[in-house]
Amino acid sequence: MAPAICLGADLSSGEVCRNNSGEVWGLQVISMVVIFLTSLIGISSPVILSRIIYGRTNHESVVLLIKCFSAGVILSTSLVHVLPDAYNAMGDCDISTRHPWRDFPFAGLVCAIGALLALFVDVVATSSHSHHHFAEEENEMRKFKYQAIEKGIIGEGYSRNNEEDEGENQKENEKEKQKQKMVSKLLEVGIIFHSIIIGVTMGMSQNRCTIQPLIAAVSVHQLFEGMGLGGCIAQAEFGVVSTIYMCLMFSMTTPLGIGLGMVIFKLTGYDENNPNTLISEGLLGSLSSGILLYMALVNLIAVDFFHDDSRTTMLSSWSSSSSGLSLKKYCYFALVLGFSSMSLLALWT
Repeated sequence: MAPAICLGADLSSGEVCRNNSGEVWGLQVISMVVIFLTSLIGISSPVILSRIIYGRTNHESVVLLIKCFSAGVILSTSLVHVLPDAYNAMGDCDISTRHPWRDFPFAGLVCAIGALLALFVDVVATSSHSHHHFAEEENEMRKFKYQAIEKGIIGEGYSRNNEEDEGENQKENEKEKQKQKMVSKLLEVGIIFHSIIIGVTMGMSQNRCTIQPLIAAVSVHQLFEGMGLGGCIAQAEFGVVSTIYMCLMFSMTTPLGIGLGMVIFKLTGYDENNPNTLISEGLLGSLSSGILLYMALVNLIAVDFFHDDSRTTMLSSWSSSSSGLSLKKYCYFALVLGFSSMSLLALWT
C-alpha cells in the first residue's frame, strides 16, 4: 500500500470553537432531544402507515414499496455513510503510518467479515427454525387429518391431498414471517452499531462549530434510516409490544450514545482523535457496514426482485392505467429514490 500523506492541521480555528464548554453541553442536550424525536418519527411512520391501511386492497403493494425504499436507504447507509467513515478513521495519520495498520486494508476486511457473519447468522437461524417446527407441524397435520376422518367431515383422499397442500402453504407463510422478523432484528443490530458510534462521537466532541451542523444532518440521517428500518418492521408484522420495543431501541440509541460520550469525556477527558479511539470507530464501522450491505442486497433487494414468485404476480397485477408501468418498476424507482435521498445527506455529514 502507498504510504499515507499527512498534512498539519490548523489549530487556530479549532480553538475558537472549543472555548465555551457550557454552550457545547447545551447543544449536546438539545441534540439528544431533537435526534430522539426525529428517529422516532422516522421509524414509526412506516409502521403506523402499514397499520392504518392493513387489510385494504393495496396494502401489500404499499408495504412492498416502503420496503424497497428502505432497501435503498440501508444500501446507501452502508456504502456512502458508514464505510467511508470507517476508512477515514483507519486512514488517520497516527494510524496509517503504524504497523500493522499501514500494511493491510483492515476496513475492507472487517466489512467482509461483517457480511459473512450476517450470512452465518442467517443460515443458522433459518436452519434452526425449520428443524424446530418440522416435527410439530407434522404432528398437528396428522392429528387434524385423523380427527376429520373419524368425524366424517372429509374423506381420506381429500385429507391426504388437500390438507397436505394447506399445511404446506401454512408452513411457507410461517417460514416467510420468521424470515422477515430475523431480517429486521439483524438490520437493527447493524444500525445500532452505527448509531452508537455517531452518538458517542458527538458526545465526546467539544467543538461547537462541528456540533451545530451535525444536529441537523444527523437528525435527517436518523429520519431516513428510521424509515428504512421501519419499513422492514412493518412487513415482518411483529406484535405490538415487540414493535414498540424495536422502535424505542432505535430512537434511543443515538441519544444514549451522546450521553455516554459526554460522561466519558467528563470522567476521563477522552480525546476523540486518540489513535485507539479511531481504530475502534473504524473497526466497528466496517463491521456494521458489512452487516448492512449483506442485509440490503441479499435479504431485501434480491428477495423482492428475484426470489419471491408470489410477489411477482402481485407486481404485475397492480399497474398504472395511464403509463402501464408494473409495480416492479415502481419498486425499482422507490429503491433508487431511497438510495439517492440518503446519499445526498453525505454532503452535510
